[in-house]
Amino acid sequence: MEEKQLKEIVGKFQTTGKADSIVPLGNGLINDTFLVKTAEQDSPDYVLQRINHAIFTDVPLLQHNIETVTDHLRKKGAATLTFVQTEDGKTFMQNGDGTYWRMSVFIPDTQTISEVTTATSYDCGKSFAAFELMLVDLSEPLGEPIPDFHNMELRLRQLQEAVSSDAAGRVKEVCQVLEDLANYAEEMTKAERLHREGMLPKRICHCDTKVNNMLFDREGKVLCVIDLDTVMPSFVFSDYGDFLRTAASTQPEDSKDLDAIRFRMDIFEAFTRGYIEGARPFLTPLEVEMLPYAVSLFPYMQCVRFLTDYINGDTYYKIMYPTHNLVRALNQQRLFHETLNCQDEMRKIIQECYD
Repeated sequence: MEEKQLKEIVGKFQTTGKADSIVPLGNGLINDTFLVKTAEQDSPDYVLQRINHAIFTDVPLLQHNIETVTDHLRKKGAATLTFVQTEDGKTFMQNGDGTYWRMSVFIPDTQTISEVTTATSYDCGKSFAAFELMLVDLSEPLGEPIPDFHNMELRLRQLQEAVSSDAAGRVKEVCQVLEDLANYAEEMTKAERLHREGMLPKRICHCDTKVNNMLFDREGKVLCVIDLDTVMPSFVFSDYGDFLRTAASTQPEDSKDLDAIRFRMDIFEAFTRGYIEGARPFLTPLEVEMLPYAVSLFPYMQCVRFLTDYINGDTYYKIMYPTHNLVRALNQQRLFHETLNCQDEMRKIIQECYD
Protein backbone atom coordinates (compact mmCIF):
# COMPACT_ATOMS: atom_id res chain seq x y z
CA MET A 1 0.00 0.00 0.00
CA GLU A 2 1.32 3.45 -0.91
CA GLU A 3 2.21 6.00 1.76
CA LYS A 4 -0.52 8.34 0.54
CA GLN A 5 -3.17 5.68 1.23
CA LEU A 6 -1.66 4.92 4.63
CA LYS A 7 -1.74 8.62 5.56
CA GLU A 8 -5.43 8.71 4.63
CA ILE A 9 -6.05 5.84 7.06
CA VAL A 10 -4.01 7.58 9.78
CA GLY A 11 -6.21 10.62 9.27
CA LYS A 12 -9.22 8.63 10.47
CA PHE A 13 -7.67 8.38 13.96
CA GLN A 14 -7.48 11.11 16.61
CA THR A 15 -3.73 11.62 16.65
CA THR A 16 -2.09 14.70 18.16
CA GLY A 17 0.25 15.23 15.23
CA LYS A 18 0.29 14.98 11.46
CA ALA A 19 1.88 11.93 9.82
CA ASP A 20 5.20 12.91 8.28
CA SER A 21 6.46 9.49 7.17
CA ILE A 22 5.20 5.90 7.36
CA VAL A 23 7.58 2.96 7.11
CA PRO A 24 7.24 -0.81 7.75
CA LEU A 25 7.98 -1.89 11.32
CA GLY A 26 9.12 -5.35 12.42
CA ASN A 27 8.62 -8.65 10.63
CA GLY A 28 5.35 -9.95 12.08
CA LEU A 29 3.76 -12.89 10.28
CA ILE A 30 0.11 -12.03 10.98
CA ASN A 31 -0.54 -8.28 10.84
CA ASP A 32 1.09 -5.61 8.65
CA THR A 33 2.73 -3.05 10.94
CA PHE A 34 4.01 0.46 10.22
CA LEU A 35 5.79 3.17 12.19
CA VAL A 36 4.12 6.55 11.77
CA LYS A 37 6.53 9.44 12.38
CA THR A 38 4.83 12.75 13.14
CA ALA A 39 5.99 16.16 12.01
CA GLU A 40 5.51 17.97 15.33
CA GLN A 41 8.35 17.69 17.85
CA ASP A 42 6.00 17.50 20.84
CA SER A 43 3.75 14.86 19.28
CA PRO A 44 4.28 11.12 19.84
CA ASP A 45 4.91 8.73 17.00
CA TYR A 46 2.44 5.91 16.37
CA VAL A 47 2.19 2.29 15.33
CA LEU A 48 -0.33 1.55 12.58
CA GLN A 49 -1.49 -2.03 12.03
CA ARG A 50 -3.62 -3.75 9.46
CA ILE A 51 -5.50 -6.45 11.35
CA ASN A 52 -5.45 -9.80 9.59
CA HIS A 53 -9.19 -10.28 9.19
CA ALA A 54 -8.75 -13.78 7.74
CA ILE A 55 -7.40 -14.99 11.10
CA PHE A 56 -9.21 -12.60 13.46
CA THR A 57 -12.64 -12.76 11.91
CA ASP A 58 -14.44 -10.91 14.73
CA VAL A 59 -12.53 -7.62 14.95
CA PRO A 60 -14.95 -5.95 17.43
CA LEU A 61 -14.47 -8.89 19.82
CA LEU A 62 -10.70 -8.78 19.29
CA GLN A 63 -10.50 -5.09 20.10
CA HIS A 64 -12.92 -5.42 23.02
CA ASN A 65 -10.55 -7.95 24.56
CA ILE A 66 -7.53 -5.72 24.06
CA GLU A 67 -9.26 -2.58 25.33
CA THR A 68 -10.53 -4.41 28.41
CA VAL A 69 -7.12 -5.85 29.24
CA THR A 70 -5.10 -2.68 28.66
CA ASP A 71 -7.60 -0.57 30.65
CA HIS A 72 -7.39 -3.04 33.53
CA LEU A 73 -3.59 -3.09 33.49
CA ARG A 74 -3.42 0.70 33.32
CA LYS A 75 -5.69 1.04 36.37
CA LYS A 76 -3.22 -1.15 38.25
CA GLY A 77 -0.36 1.13 37.31
CA ALA A 78 1.22 -1.30 34.88
CA ALA A 79 2.85 -0.20 31.64
CA THR A 80 0.83 -1.28 28.64
CA LEU A 81 -0.15 -0.29 25.11
CA THR A 82 -2.29 2.79 24.49
CA PHE A 83 -4.65 2.64 21.51
CA VAL A 84 -5.85 5.67 19.58
CA GLN A 85 -9.54 6.21 18.98
CA THR A 86 -11.28 7.07 15.75
CA GLU A 87 -13.69 9.98 15.48
CA ASP A 88 -16.56 7.71 16.53
CA GLY A 89 -14.73 6.51 19.64
CA LYS A 90 -13.59 3.09 18.42
CA THR A 91 -10.07 1.68 18.55
CA PHE A 92 -10.31 0.29 15.03
CA MET A 93 -11.71 1.30 11.67
CA GLN A 94 -12.76 -0.48 8.50
CA ASN A 95 -11.38 1.01 5.33
CA GLY A 96 -13.33 1.23 2.07
CA ASP A 97 -11.50 -1.82 0.71
CA GLY A 98 -12.73 -3.96 3.63
CA THR A 99 -9.45 -3.98 5.56
CA TYR A 100 -9.36 -3.27 9.30
CA TRP A 101 -6.85 -0.95 10.96
CA ARG A 102 -5.84 0.21 14.45
CA MET A 103 -3.27 2.57 15.93
CA SER A 104 -1.33 2.67 19.17
CA VAL A 105 1.11 5.14 20.65
CA PHE A 106 4.72 4.24 19.86
CA ILE A 107 6.76 3.71 23.02
CA PRO A 108 10.19 5.31 22.53
CA ASP A 109 13.51 4.07 23.91
CA THR A 110 12.38 0.45 23.91
CA GLN A 111 13.46 -2.71 22.14
CA THR A 112 12.38 -6.26 21.47
CA ILE A 113 14.78 -9.16 21.93
CA SER A 114 14.72 -12.38 19.92
CA GLU A 115 17.63 -14.24 21.51
CA VAL A 116 16.61 -17.01 23.89
CA THR A 117 18.94 -17.20 26.89
CA THR A 118 18.47 -18.29 30.49
CA ALA A 119 18.27 -14.59 31.43
CA THR A 120 15.59 -13.69 28.89
CA SER A 121 13.70 -16.92 29.66
CA TYR A 122 13.60 -16.05 33.36
CA ASP A 123 12.38 -12.53 32.53
CA CYS A 124 9.68 -13.94 30.27
CA GLY A 125 8.52 -16.46 32.85
CA LYS A 126 8.22 -13.83 35.54
CA SER A 127 6.62 -11.22 33.28
CA PHE A 128 4.03 -13.47 31.66
CA ALA A 129 3.08 -14.79 35.11
CA ALA A 130 2.77 -11.21 36.40
CA PHE A 131 0.57 -10.43 33.40
CA GLU A 132 -1.74 -13.34 34.31
CA LEU A 133 -1.75 -12.34 37.99
CA MET A 134 -2.87 -8.79 37.24
CA LEU A 135 -5.79 -10.18 35.21
CA VAL A 136 -6.99 -12.70 37.80
CA ASP A 137 -9.58 -10.22 39.10
CA LEU A 138 -10.75 -9.04 35.69
CA SER A 139 -14.55 -8.95 35.91
CA GLU A 140 -15.34 -8.14 32.26
CA PRO A 141 -15.65 -11.41 30.30
CA LEU A 142 -13.39 -11.88 27.28
CA GLY A 143 -14.21 -13.78 24.12
CA GLU A 144 -12.01 -16.09 22.05
CA PRO A 145 -10.59 -14.22 19.03
CA ILE A 146 -9.52 -17.62 17.68
CA PRO A 147 -12.11 -20.11 19.02
CA ASP A 148 -10.68 -23.32 20.53
CA PHE A 149 -7.15 -22.11 19.78
CA HIS A 150 -5.48 -24.57 22.19
CA ASN A 151 -8.25 -27.18 22.44
CA MET A 152 -6.47 -30.56 22.15
CA GLU A 153 -9.69 -32.51 21.73
CA LEU A 154 -10.63 -30.35 18.75
CA ARG A 155 -7.17 -30.71 17.17
CA LEU A 156 -7.42 -34.50 17.38
CA ARG A 157 -10.91 -34.46 15.85
CA GLN A 158 -9.54 -32.38 13.00
CA LEU A 159 -6.78 -34.95 12.51
CA GLN A 160 -9.30 -37.79 12.46
CA GLU A 161 -11.38 -35.93 9.87
CA ALA A 162 -8.29 -35.39 7.73
CA VAL A 163 -7.43 -39.10 7.91
CA SER A 164 -10.97 -40.09 6.98
CA SER A 165 -11.05 -37.88 3.88
CA ASP A 166 -7.36 -38.40 2.95
CA ALA A 167 -7.66 -35.50 0.51
CA ALA A 168 -4.05 -35.63 -0.70
CA GLY A 169 -3.63 -39.42 -0.55
CA ARG A 170 -0.93 -39.18 2.10
CA VAL A 171 -2.29 -41.23 4.99
CA LYS A 172 -0.42 -44.42 4.05
CA GLU A 173 2.96 -42.76 4.44
CA VAL A 174 2.25 -41.42 7.95
CA CYS A 175 0.70 -44.47 9.60
CA GLN A 176 3.50 -44.81 12.16
CA VAL A 177 3.17 -41.20 13.28
CA LEU A 178 -0.60 -41.58 13.53
CA GLU A 179 -0.21 -44.71 15.65
CA ASP A 180 2.23 -42.96 17.96
CA LEU A 181 -0.09 -39.99 18.42
CA ALA A 182 -3.04 -42.29 19.11
CA ASN A 183 -1.10 -43.95 21.93
CA TYR A 184 -1.00 -40.65 23.85
CA ALA A 185 -4.34 -39.14 22.82
CA GLU A 186 -6.20 -39.88 26.06
CA GLU A 187 -3.41 -38.51 28.23
CA MET A 188 -2.99 -35.36 26.15
CA THR A 189 -6.70 -34.48 26.30
CA LYS A 190 -7.03 -34.71 30.07
CA ALA A 191 -7.04 -30.92 30.57
CA GLU A 192 -10.37 -30.57 28.77
CA ARG A 193 -11.84 -33.43 30.79
CA LEU A 194 -10.66 -31.95 34.09
CA HIS A 195 -12.11 -28.58 33.11
CA ARG A 196 -15.52 -30.14 32.42
CA GLU A 197 -15.34 -31.79 35.83
CA GLY A 198 -14.77 -28.38 37.44
CA MET A 199 -11.27 -29.24 38.62
CA LEU A 200 -9.16 -27.15 36.24
CA PRO A 201 -9.89 -23.42 35.76
CA LYS A 202 -9.43 -21.28 32.70
CA ARG A 203 -7.67 -17.97 33.23
CA ILE A 204 -6.93 -14.93 31.12
CA CYS A 205 -3.72 -15.87 29.30
CA HIS A 206 -1.56 -14.29 26.63
CA CYS A 207 -1.51 -17.46 24.48
CA ASP A 208 1.48 -16.41 22.38
CA THR A 209 4.37 -16.39 24.84
CA LYS A 210 7.58 -15.65 22.96
CA VAL A 211 10.65 -13.65 23.93
CA ASN A 212 9.88 -11.09 21.23
CA ASN A 213 6.43 -10.45 22.66
CA MET A 214 8.06 -8.56 25.53
CA LEU A 215 9.05 -4.92 25.28
CA PHE A 216 12.33 -4.14 27.04
CA ASP A 217 13.71 -0.74 27.98
CA ARG A 218 17.19 0.33 26.88
CA GLU A 219 18.68 -1.14 30.07
CA GLY A 220 17.28 -4.57 29.21
CA LYS A 221 14.47 -4.58 31.80
CA VAL A 222 11.01 -5.78 30.82
CA LEU A 223 8.64 -2.86 30.35
CA CYS A 224 5.44 -4.60 29.27
CA VAL A 225 3.86 -7.50 27.40
CA ILE A 226 2.89 -6.74 23.80
CA ASP A 227 1.08 -8.45 20.90
CA LEU A 228 -2.22 -8.89 22.72
CA ASP A 229 -4.29 -10.32 19.86
CA THR A 230 -4.48 -13.80 21.36
CA VAL A 231 -5.30 -12.78 24.94
CA MET A 232 -8.25 -14.96 25.94
CA PRO A 233 -9.50 -17.46 28.51
CA SER A 234 -7.32 -20.58 28.48
CA PHE A 235 -5.46 -22.97 30.74
CA VAL A 236 -2.22 -21.58 32.17
CA PHE A 237 -0.57 -24.35 30.14
CA SER A 238 -1.02 -22.13 27.08
CA ASP A 239 1.45 -19.57 28.41
CA TYR A 240 3.76 -22.01 30.17
CA GLY A 241 3.98 -24.88 27.69
CA ASP A 242 3.93 -22.94 24.44
CA PHE A 243 6.91 -20.79 25.41
CA LEU A 244 9.01 -23.87 26.20
CA ARG A 245 7.99 -25.63 22.98
CA THR A 246 10.01 -23.17 20.94
CA ALA A 247 12.46 -21.68 23.44
CA ALA A 248 13.72 -24.94 24.95
CA SER A 249 14.21 -26.92 21.74
CA THR A 250 17.75 -27.13 20.41
CA GLN A 251 16.40 -27.02 16.84
CA PRO A 252 13.83 -24.83 15.04
CA GLU A 253 10.50 -26.51 14.37
CA ASP A 254 11.23 -27.20 10.70
CA SER A 255 14.71 -28.68 11.17
CA LYS A 256 15.21 -32.01 9.41
CA ASP A 257 18.00 -33.00 11.82
CA LEU A 258 15.82 -34.97 14.21
CA ASP A 259 18.77 -36.53 16.02
CA ALA A 260 19.94 -33.06 17.06
CA ILE A 261 16.68 -32.24 18.82
CA ARG A 262 17.03 -32.02 22.58
CA PHE A 263 14.97 -30.36 25.28
CA ARG A 264 17.03 -27.70 27.06
CA MET A 265 16.62 -28.10 30.79
CA ASP A 266 18.57 -24.88 31.47
CA ILE A 267 15.90 -22.89 29.61
CA PHE A 268 13.17 -24.90 31.32
CA GLU A 269 14.60 -24.17 34.76
CA ALA A 270 15.09 -20.45 34.11
CA PHE A 271 11.61 -19.93 32.69
CA THR A 272 10.01 -22.07 35.40
CA ARG A 273 11.71 -20.19 38.22
CA GLY A 274 10.52 -16.88 36.82
CA TYR A 275 7.02 -18.16 36.12
CA ILE A 276 6.51 -19.68 39.56
CA GLU A 277 7.80 -16.51 41.25
CA GLY A 278 5.09 -14.54 39.48
CA ALA A 279 2.28 -17.12 39.45
CA ARG A 280 2.63 -18.55 42.96
CA PRO A 281 -0.25 -16.43 44.37
CA PHE A 282 -2.89 -17.91 42.05
CA LEU A 283 -1.77 -21.34 40.82
CA THR A 284 -3.74 -24.26 42.25
CA PRO A 285 -1.97 -27.46 43.38
CA LEU A 286 -3.39 -29.27 40.33
CA GLU A 287 -2.08 -26.63 37.93
CA VAL A 288 1.37 -26.93 39.50
CA GLU A 289 1.25 -30.71 39.32
CA MET A 290 0.35 -30.54 35.62
CA LEU A 291 3.08 -28.13 34.50
CA PRO A 292 5.26 -30.98 33.15
CA TYR A 293 2.20 -32.20 31.23
CA ALA A 294 1.93 -28.73 29.69
CA VAL A 295 5.50 -28.95 28.42
CA SER A 296 4.71 -32.16 26.53
CA LEU A 297 1.24 -31.03 25.45
CA PHE A 298 2.39 -28.29 23.10
CA PRO A 299 4.83 -30.20 20.87
CA TYR A 300 2.22 -32.97 20.76
CA MET A 301 -0.46 -30.46 19.73
CA GLN A 302 1.77 -28.86 17.13
CA CYS A 303 2.68 -32.26 15.70
CA VAL A 304 -1.04 -32.99 15.34
CA ARG A 305 -1.63 -29.64 13.61
CA PHE A 306 1.28 -29.99 11.17
CA LEU A 307 0.34 -33.57 10.36
CA THR A 308 -3.31 -32.62 9.83
CA ASP A 309 -2.27 -29.95 7.36
CA TYR A 310 0.07 -32.33 5.55
CA ILE A 311 -2.68 -34.94 5.17
CA ASN A 312 -5.11 -32.25 3.97
CA GLY A 313 -2.68 -31.16 1.24
CA ASP A 314 -1.03 -28.17 2.94
CA THR A 315 -4.00 -25.84 3.10
CA TYR A 316 -3.16 -23.86 6.27
CA TYR A 317 0.56 -23.41 6.92
CA LYS A 318 2.84 -21.86 4.34
CA ILE A 319 5.34 -24.39 2.98
CA MET A 320 8.69 -24.05 1.21
CA TYR A 321 8.74 -27.56 -0.27
CA PRO A 322 6.24 -30.47 -0.64
CA THR A 323 7.12 -32.34 2.59
CA HIS A 324 7.65 -29.25 4.75
CA ASN A 325 4.66 -29.95 7.00
CA LEU A 326 5.67 -33.58 7.38
CA VAL A 327 9.16 -32.52 8.44
CA ARG A 328 7.62 -30.14 10.96
CA ALA A 329 5.36 -32.89 12.31
CA LEU A 330 8.26 -35.34 12.71
CA ASN A 331 10.30 -32.61 14.37
CA GLN A 332 7.58 -31.93 16.94
CA GLN A 333 7.01 -35.66 17.46
CA ARG A 334 10.68 -36.03 18.40
CA LEU A 335 10.53 -33.00 20.70
CA PHE A 336 7.43 -34.43 22.35
CA HIS A 337 9.27 -37.64 23.21
CA GLU A 338 12.27 -35.66 24.42
CA THR A 339 10.00 -33.83 26.87
CA LEU A 340 8.56 -37.13 28.08
CA ASN A 341 12.08 -38.29 28.94
CA CYS A 342 12.57 -35.20 31.12
CA GLN A 343 9.36 -35.40 33.17
CA ASP A 344 11.00 -36.58 36.43
CA GLU A 345 13.65 -33.86 36.25
CA MET A 346 10.97 -31.26 35.52
CA ARG A 347 8.98 -32.29 38.58
CA LYS A 348 12.08 -32.06 40.75
CA ILE A 349 12.88 -28.52 39.55
CA ILE A 350 9.28 -27.39 40.02
CA GLN A 351 9.27 -28.73 43.56
CA GLU A 352 12.52 -26.92 44.30
CA CYS A 353 10.98 -23.69 43.07
CA TYR A 354 8.21 -24.02 45.65
CA ASP A 355 10.45 -24.99 48.58
